[in-house]
Amino acid sequence: MLLSRNSLTLTREGDVFRITMTDTANDNTFSHAVLDDWTAALDLVSRSDGNAALIIGSNSPKTFSTGINLGWITTLPTAEIEPFLQRFDELFLRVATLNLPTIAEINGNCYAGGAILAAACDFRLMRADRGRFCYTEVKIRLPFTPAMLEVVRLLPNAQAMFELSVTADAWGGELCAARGIVDAAVSADDLPLLAQERAIQLAAKDRATYTAIKRGIRDRVNQLAVERGLSEPAQLGLQPGVNPFAR
Repeated sequence: MLLSRNSLTLTREGDVFRITMTDTANDNTFSHAVLDDWTAALDLVSRSDGNAALIIGSNSPKTFSTGINLGWITTLPTAEIEPFLQRFDELFLRVATLNLPTIAEINGNCYAGGAILAAACDFRLMRADRGRFCYTEVKIRLPFTPAMLEVVRLLPNAQAMFELSVTADAWGGELCAARGIVDAAVSADDLPLLAQERAIQLAAKDRATYTAIKRGIRDRVNQLAVERGLSEPAQLGLQPGVNPFAR
């Protein structure tokens, strides 16, 4: 165990890190305290050495994350809501530009900010028989922030992304896989095995090269992250002093 906080744990097995959301009583929702926990976990992951990958999952039998803790945020003074949303943006930007491969292991309901977190990951695997993927923002009259919108746009199928965003329809794993929102939908038993297998494969990639390509492809998101001091410009092309063809 590398880190144990009220809302999550961070572990490492070989070259695979795992952040497990553990606040099942609150459906793994987000508050300032939860964002503090995420900052601590991502600091440890991003500062690690060597090739690695990260799985983000949950220990709840039915929930990945349902976004903002609405009961908590309704207690905030109006003036404090915008600063919280800025911190929430920073979580998404940081995950989207993290310096190693990332996989969302979606084992249950993945709503609102939880679905944005999943979109920020490089790959998404989902349970086929239980749980829904849904952007509820249109229902609660909260348009995406510019940063949230850019992260949601990372989903591979633009039309499916648009449909989810403007309808608040809730899609199961099989439909998400068919529409390209997730990379695969499998049984609950197979989900952690597939995530671990895929993470091991990705962890074999050169970390610096993977990060440069990812940040280059995600240039709009990465620019927002760079402006907030959360990432660095993509180091594309031949690197000084490096001969990739040498054997």
